[in-house]
Amino acid sequence: MKKLKNTRKTAKLNNQNENANLRKNSDKSVKTDTKTVNPAQKEKAAKKTDRNSIIKNFFKNRKNKKLSFTPYIRTEVDTRSVMKDVIISLIPAIVAASLVYGAKALLVIVTSIFSAVVTEKLFSIIFLNDKDSAHDLSAVITGILMALTLAPLTSLPVVAFGASMAIIFGKLMYGGIGKNVLNPAVVGREFMTVFFPAAMSSGTIWFSQEALRLSKINFFVNFQKTPIMSYLDELLLTSSGSLGSYSAFVLILGGLYLLLKNRISWHIPVTLFATSFIAAMVLKDGISVSTGGLLLTGIFMATDMPTSPSFAGGKIYYGIMLGVVIALLSVLGVKNETLSYVLLILNPFTRFINKVFRPVVFGYDVKEEVVKQGGKAILLTLGIIVFALIFIGLHKIGAIPYLVYLYILVLTLQLIRSDRNKKFN
Repeated sequence: MKKLKNTRKTAKLNNQNENANLRKNSDKSVKTDTKTVNPAQKEKAAKKTDRNSIIKNFFKNRKNKKLSFTPYIRTEVDTRSVMKDVIISLIPAIVAASLVYGAKALLVIVTSIFSAVVTEKLFSIIFLNDKDSAHDLSAVITGILMALTLAPLTSLPVVAFGASMAIIFGKLMYGGIGKNVLNPAVVGREFMTVFFPAAMSSGTIWFSQEALRLSKINFFVNFQKTPIMSYLDELLLTSSGSLGSYSAFVLILGGLYLLLKNRISWHIPVTLFATSFIAAMVLKDGISVSTGGLLLTGIFMATDMPTSPSFAGGKIYYGIMLGVVIALLSVLGVKNETLSYVLLILNPFTRFINKVFRPVVFGYDVKEEVVKQGGKAILLTLGIIVFALIFIGLHKIGAIPYLVYLYILVLTLQLIRSDRNKKFN
């Protein structure tokens, strides 16, 4: 009996194995039949190989072609063309400076440009391994703007030092153009003030009767001798202040050119000037800035793309806060450094302003989002005012140099850390 049971079991197992083998063979035959019979699959495979070859050729030739990917919009405008327009807009201010102080003014400007460009060329190779970074002309802009914030008789070696520091610690240490947190020209000027305080605070660098070529232009006064007409003549040309503040008229012309070329928007300059004007009217002693200096800051420096907000609402807020902080600095007794400090205080808040004043995305409740933005804006305003008061307090006790030393240390440590990460990766 046991033998019969065992034989039956083995027979069943053999039958099961045979059936399984038959199924496998039938599946294989079906697959081979479908492969040979179905022409649609052949077409699909051919299309796939064509697509793969197209992709390979696309990535092989991508360096030699200008390509645009959706959803981005392709534009012919590049960084160099934008910088060219800014240089063109600054030429009238350079001409005005040369009319007042002749070759002395031009030497300061040329020294600053040359030092900035050479530093950009050399140190971009060291830090960024980029040989063509100076090609975008951003270093030229930095050199011009920093020079226009200086006195006409500033020592040339000090100017060269400031322009170099503007490029290294204002731009390259962050990773290059578009990545900087602070305006490079302001950084360079502050380095000059900290490391060469005697040269920067001397009264002799601001005026020299021997070097002076033209003190003023009597144009409107010839029509009528009134205080208003004499003030209009001062807007045309004056011999006091920094190199870039001699003619409010040419600065306005440069600003209009940039507006027409769509290189800047009206939001920051207009709101800054309006807020500053109100502060000057309300405050007993006015504000401690010149008209030319305010125009230079509002049109050319506060609108610097990497260090200013991106959206219209943020730009309006930024311009208003610039005016508020200028008023605060003036009330608390800061005089010569007002326009530099206001940018150093507001620049670090740009990314927060962008977050708070980001346009409401489609699909969200507009009223609810506006209320949220309003609450965040109040907190942001309090943060800016507190930071401004701390900054002014450091200025009062003479601690700004230590803040600059800390800034250098932090950027250097960040650079070392990023180099280590690159090596490990």
